[in-house]
Amino acid sequence: MSMGQSTPDPSRPKGLADLSALRGNRLLAALPSAALRELAPHVRSVALERGRVLFEPGDDVETTHLPCHSTMVSLLLVTRDGREVEAASIGREGAAGGIVSAGHKPAYGRAVVQIPGPSLAVATDQLEAAKRRHPAIADLFSRYADALLAQVMQSVVCNALHPVEQRAARWLLSTHDRAGEDIIRLTQQALAEMLGVQRTTVSGVAKALEHRGLIRQHHGHVEIVDREGLEAACCECYAAVDAHYRTLLPEVAED
Repeated sequence: MSMGQSTPDPSRPKGLADLSALRGNRLLAALPSAALRELAPHVRSVALERGRVLFEPGDDVETTHLPCHSTMVSLLLVTRDGREVEAASIGREGAAGGIVSAGHKPAYGRAVVQIPGPSLAVATDQLEAAKRRHPAIADLFSRYADALLAQVMQSVVCNALHPVEQRAARWLLSTHDRAGEDIIRLTQQALAEMLGVQRTTVSGVAKALEHRGLIRQHHGHVEIVDREGLEAACCECYAAVDAHYRTLLPEVAED
């Protein structure tokens, strides 16, 4: 059964999302009803498994993914020798792809599903056509592109200047926002890859945060115990990105 669909509609093509399913992504939920109805015939409900690569550097981004519920996608920058570090994360507040205006859409980084779950998918060409017909769609995605760029730029500063413990706190806070629940499906190895450091480094940082009562570690999971304490342990980068997002997209942001 599709997300948010109470009774099956035999006339609806298999996998096609209905309006209630579209509202599972907060970016789409902020659109006027007329604009949402414009997109609905082209949007499919999909399930994203952890580790799935949505696109690689240089790929033409043919499909735009809009995560729902607790699903999260990481945008990674990849070095020539194969190392990678996270530049941004995308949850139900955003979209992976779909922020270009027209023409060829080559990806600069790699998009990987970090937290599995439900999502929406639309052909990027269909989304671009909908933008041209509905200024509200174009405006919303343009503002989101600005917010995503701010996240990438702040990540550059954070990775260059701030200690790993502060960076880890920032990542956990951002992931907590996107997951929407206190228990995050996350391994130390995955966190190390996102931060671009060794697993042993992350293990020491996680133990320190746990010792301070900010998180609790489980096998394959991290539980956020003290959100306010984690914010205090973080650098200014989390608050800066969050404030910019709320300024640009107040109708999408939520507490």
